Amino acid sequence: MNGHPEAEEQQDQRPDQELTGSWGHGPRSTLVRAKAMAPPPPPLAASTPLLHGEFGSYPARGPRFALTLTSQALHIQRLRPKPEARPRGGLVPLAEVSGCCTLRSRSPSDSAAYFCIYTYPRGRRGARRRATRTFQADGAATYEENRAEAQRWATALTCLLRGLPLPGDGEITPDLLPRPPRLLLLVNPFGGRGLAWQWCKNHVLPMISEAGLSFNLIQTERQNHARELVQGLSLSEWDGIVTVSGDGLLHEVLNGLLDRPDWEEAVKMPVGILPCGSGNALAGAVNQHGGFEPALGLDLLLNCSLLLCRGGGHPLDLLSVTLASGSRCFSFLSVAWGFVSDVDIQSERFRALGSARFTLGTVLGLATLHTYRGRLSYLPATVEPASPTPAHSLPRAKSELTLTPDPAPPMAHSPLHRSVSDLPLPLPQPALASPGSPEPLPILSLNGGGPELAGDWGGAGDAPLSPDPLLSSPPGSPKAALHSPVSEGAPVIPPSSGLPLPTPDARVGASTCGPPDHLLPPLGTPLPPDWVTLEGDFVLMLAISPSHLGADLVAAPHARFDDGLVHLCWVRSGISRAALLRLFLAMERGSHFSLGCPQLGYAAARAFRLEPLTPRGVLTVDGEQVEYGPLQAQMHPGIGTLLTGPPGCPGREP
Repeated sequence: MNGHPEAEEQQDQRPDQELTGSWGHGPRSTLVRAKAMAPPPPPLAASTPLLHGEFGSYPARGPRFALTLTSQALHIQRLRPKPEARPRGGLVPLAEVSGCCTLRSRSPSDSAAYFCIYTYPRGRRGARRRATRTFQADGAATYEENRAEAQRWATALTCLLRGLPLPGDGEITPDLLPRPPRLLLLVNPFGGRGLAWQWCKNHVLPMISEAGLSFNLIQTERQNHARELVQGLSLSEWDGIVTVSGDGLLHEVLNGLLDRPDWEEAVKMPVGILPCGSGNALAGAVNQHGGFEPALGLDLLLNCSLLLCRGGGHPLDLLSVTLASGSRCFSFLSVAWGFVSDVDIQSERFRALGSARFTLGTVLGLATLHTYRGRLSYLPATVEPASPTPAHSLPRAKSELTLTPDPAPPMAHSPLHRSVSDLPLPLPQPALASPGSPEPLPILSLNGGGPELAGDWGGAGDAPLSPDPLLSSPPGSPKAALHSPVSEGAPVIPPSSGLPLPTPDARVGASTCGPPDHLLPPLGTPLPPDWVTLEGDFVLMLAISPSHLGADLVAAPHARFDDGLVHLCWVRSGISRAALLRLFLAMERGSHFSLGCPQLGYAAARAFRLEPLTPRGVLTVDGEQVEYGPLQAQMHPGIGTLLTGPPGCPGREP
């Protein structure tokens, strides 16, 4: 066997009790699905054995193992040829697992069945690497009995990772598993210094295929392309929309959903983000919510992909922002004025540097530090936090795995504009056939490599393994066709499209739909007496919804996705460049409020109004520049749904 992951012993933990949904067992309507989210089943003790059994290994001449499955990990103990006093790789936390499958040998004389799990443990240098573990179920005389045992383990593991209940005394069979969730992936091929498409193809698609998620992928071609797509989408056909880019693409998706006539239902469509951009602020907050250590680049992408495979949904606050012209947009991240927005926009010319553009932009911004006169007014929160938490410990994540089931019967999808792939991951090599199968079955591969089941694990003289279907289609159902491979270059445009093609005159402007702003009087009119007003010279003003301003900047460490608050931070004039630099360095740990900086202010609010009194400046919403002038905003608690995976346990990561 290859790919023994190294993992430290995991301590017992109680999963966080908060509302979350799981893949594949919600109602078809996105609104009903969101409302039907229920707390997960009562947690089992982390050490309670759910399954226990003896397995061989692949190749068959390898050692034998005793496996014990608990709610948190798969425990592996070597039995022969010699029990290990201190097993290496003897614990596989479920937080590191992306998926599993059952396999069979292509040798007719082999009566064993095989159970394989895909894992992403951390290596010695901290980076995640893919590894596999394959076990041989051979305790029975016939293949059918061994296959049933392998499927029992795969089904139980999948139920644990998807948050599905296991029967108390009932039989564990593949019938417990719902259909594969259907995702629409939107990829900005220019994100992440142009690496977004390669990262998506080499890392994201293989992992979600291992997890048993079906998908359709579209490459966006221009600004507001994603917004146009979701405005005409038949939402009932999808279980989630996931952007593979930076924060800007998700901003387009959410505003497109809220610009639909059926916005009340559309905004409940679960949305997710897989970070392939420069800032990746929301992904940083998702990573923290899942309990992983802070990460950047590919590590952050793999963490968020592991969490996505679990499918847990979380309510998402959205901020309605009204600009000086009266136009309105919705923000999931931040509104910025002053130093932060200056750095964000002026660093655009360094986009080729990736996240390093912000470091360079900060240095240049400090060299030419400006102050701006303005007026900030806000409606204080009813229950305001006493103070931001000075040091915020990061919770620990669990990750979920799913299996690779039989190809499902084809669904009646509407054609999608510029679609690259539809449903299970296209194969970069010919598929191998299982004995007795009426059609070829796909072999999963990673990073463009050859068939791993047939080549990577087998030694000389070992019969290769091929996927054994865990879920079978109902009798008489049509067979799913294999799809063409993901192309290396530009996607092929299908001749028909279920979405209206944009015209050169098409306007993507202010949202005319969405919830009313009942807390906001018209811009330019007096504010109610219960509002607080500050006027003076500011270096920056930041209104932020989640905890992170960037993947490595924790601006509001105590913030939650659904706390119903907009967190206002400002820095008044008079701060030195050195002190401002110390604030941003401390923000990497979320400890900037503990510095005692007299110019730093904070308030938790339900709504705010910002009136710049300096004639020139830069305003940004979710990192995108908007018209300069007075603006106001109101928080709308929990109207969206964010795919976050399950919450982690504070302070620990496998």
